[in-house]
Amino acid sequence: MSNPRTVGELRSAGYANRSVKDEIRDNLILKIQKAEPLFPGVIGYGDTVVPHIINALLAKQNFILLGLRGQAKSRILRELTSLLDERIPALQGSEVNDDPFAPISRFGKRQVEELGDATPITWIARQNRYVEKLATPDVTISDLIGDVDPIKAAKGGHLLSDELTIHYGLLPRSNRGIFAINELPDLAGKIQVGLFNVLQEGDIQIKGYPVRLLLDVLLVFSANPEDYTARGKIITPLKDRIGAEIRTHYPKRVEDGMDITRQEAFLERKWPGQQPKLILVPIINEVVEYVAFLARDDRRIDKRSGVSQRLTISLLEAVLSNAERRALISKENVIVPRISDLYASLTTIVGKIELEYEGEQIGAERIAIDLIRRACAAVFERRLDSIEIKDVVDLFNSGTSLTIGEFVSIKDLLAQFRGLKGLVEAASCAHLEELSDEGLVVASELILEALHAQKRLARTDRIDGATYVKSREEKPRKGQQADERFN
Repeated sequence: MSNPRTVGELRSAGYANRSVKDEIRDNLILKIQKAEPLFPGVIGYGDTVVPHIINALLAKQNFILLGLRGQAKSRILRELTSLLDERIPALQGSEVNDDPFAPISRFGKRQVEELGDATPITWIARQNRYVEKLATPDVTISDLIGDVDPIKAAKGGHLLSDELTIHYGLLPRSNRGIFAINELPDLAGKIQVGLFNVLQEGDIQIKGYPVRLLLDVLLVFSANPEDYTARGKIITPLKDRIGAEIRTHYPKRVEDGMDITRQEAFLERKWPGQQPKLILVPIINEVVEYVAFLARDDRRIDKRSGVSQRLTISLLEAVLSNAERRALISKENVIVPRISDLYASLTTIVGKIELEYEGEQIGAERIAIDLIRRACAAVFERRLDSIEIKDVVDLFNSGTSLTIGEFVSIKDLLAQFRGLKGLVEAASCAHLEELSDEGLVVASELILEALHAQKRLARTDRIDGATYVKSREEKPRKGQQADERFN
């Protein structure tokens, strides 16, 4: 059956209008009753953030998400559209999505007065009912609320005080939908004042004229709590009018972080005319995640700035790209990221961390290298801590050295590793899903890198690879390199 096309047809079809907050509440209740996921793709918030969002929506409250960068705030706000009806009717030609039965604009009221039941309507899809604005200091009240348009007045022969001369801003255009403001503290204080009436009384005023638009809108915001002092603040009266303040966070478990990174990273690599095979050993994903976990707890890195989940996403992509470059140069059709590829991706880490004074004295690149080594040690202790590798250390202590070239094939690398007594045997115990050659090579590299992080081996970087030799430093206490909270 086709959708009604006029107000009369809509009335005959038995359509009943409801507010956007009631609509979201009803659809939310149905989703909960059916046990459907509310925010697909948002991982690690099921027991923390999501329950608070549900409570706010059930209470028909506007809310704000507070959290450091890279905590999925914008993604959550955009996915609120899944709680809207698939389509709703609105008066055709209305700039503010006028309800066919209760228009709020002068245009809408005049259309219904003149045409009655023959007034044409249109249907608006849920994705078109979400309006988002990034707050910047140059945003004006006209951008959000609207302004008088002299051109409209001249063309239509209206007085400037006539409501038909108004050019509506983003907020009225989001009527009967969701309006989101990202980075709210960046909005100038005098502009924040313009949101008071919308939040409390549900109306707006334009250019001092007594125009009253009773908007039907869910207002949601995001903000970085550290920005309150760095760039601006949310003025107290506005905070008082926001129903719920919900704190987001970084992944609390390494496994959650790994799932997010795999979900968001660009992993599907294709070449012109052929499809390379990607073998991503889980250890690589795990080490990448530990880099971020350790960075968030490193006193040399600014915690107020945060270490975004984008670091691990970009780092995994860079590691994969270095392995892809190696495969292209070597004319191989298999892409195998290795531990050594992490060092070729230092620029990704350097660009994603802000340093404290102590860190600036050391340098971002040295800290990035240290994070990689400590991450390898953490994964080693998590997977292989109980494995005996004394034979491997003794070999190096007796004068053995090992050079790992960047362009050496997996087959040749595995042969090199088998020449070190006990190394591949230990690698086979790394809790891998399958003991493939690629898995054994990556696990063996992890062991060597972890021994270096524990100062039981020395590592010398070369243009085309790295060499491991006997350590000249005293071995630290066991477990010193890894944070027990991550085990």
